[in-house]
Amino acid sequence: MIPDRRYARHVNLTDIARACGVAPSTVSRALNNPGRVSPAMHERISQKAIEMGYASATLPQGPERRSRGTIALLVPNLDNPFVHELVKGSQAQTQAAEFLFLLVNTEDSAHVEMKWLRELSQTVDGVVLSSPRSSDAELRSISDAVPMSIINREVDGISSVTIDTAASSVEALRYLVTLGHERIAFVRGPESSWTSRERAAALEAATSDLDVELLPVGAFYPSLTAGAAAADAVALTGATGALFFNDTLAIGAMTRFRQRGISIPDDISVVGCDDIMAAETSYPALTTITGSGERAGRIATEALISQFTERAPRVRIETMAAHLTVRDSTGPAPAAAPTIAAVSHMR
Repeated sequence: MIPDRRYARHVNLTDIARACGVAPSTVSRALNNPGRVSPAMHERISQKAIEMGYASATLPQGPERRSRGTIALLVPNLDNPFVHELVKGSQAQTQAAEFLFLLVNTEDSAHVEMKWLRELSQTVDGVVLSSPRSSDAELRSISDAVPMSIINREVDGISSVTIDTAASSVEALRYLVTLGHERIAFVRGPESSWTSRERAAALEAATSDLDVELLPVGAFYPSLTAGAAAADAVALTGATGALFFNDTLAIGAMTRFRQRGISIPDDISVVGCDDIMAAETSYPALTTITGSGERAGRIATEALISQFTERAPRVRIETMAAHLTVRDSTGPAPAAAPTIAAVSHMR
């Protein structure tokens, strides 16, 4: 149950739209660009906004006035440096449109995420949601109450931008196979991660065309500490190559491998995902999947803002390409894979 607010909430565009029986985008046009609606519609919406106490409605009306509404970005955690790139892109786009920007950490919890979404749907003008953990039905129910766009998840009826890490993961798998690797682990992310499930499915489908054994490992929170635990799990499989859910897990795993006397890439090849800044400076430099988090944040936020400005708002679906960046953490498969499993029992 959501606690009572400490302060009375502000009326937002969605509230006015409901009261007038029009779309939020129509309200936005009437208040921000009156020339794009009829005089009668502008008068009707302006009067209703003033009656309801909408702060922006009391400002001088005219083509030069801009909205001072609020857009919230919800992210699953702040531990992953890739999230910082999403924040950077979304914040830049939000401020360029002269909206206020609110950042919320949902702690990788579907429960916390929905609690915040229900609250924010009544207090902000729009929501950008990164890697959501809630169900499709829950997300659609929120999108009925407040304009929304999603990063790295596809939900029918909601605008989204995804980075195609599934296709790039298959590219990475094929690359390891060309290096002679026959047993390759895939270290999965959180159970609730849509992108982790998409990659797992794409990798499994690709094995039918490749002479390779894919070994799914765990479900790990994307942190350096979890990376160490993932390394122990991978070592027990006897895999000579490992694809990790993200760079943070991969870098944590490489540290653990070195502690256990497992050489990278001589004994095991490691591939990450996201290409965070530390990937290039890690030891060895990490082979990883590269995609632009900043651009994803910008595109998703622009898609949200367009719902306020378009005469006929539409659902926008965009898929961004990603690619494999090869560095020093991958190499030819070792001649004797069992040595890895033997080393794994050392402490």
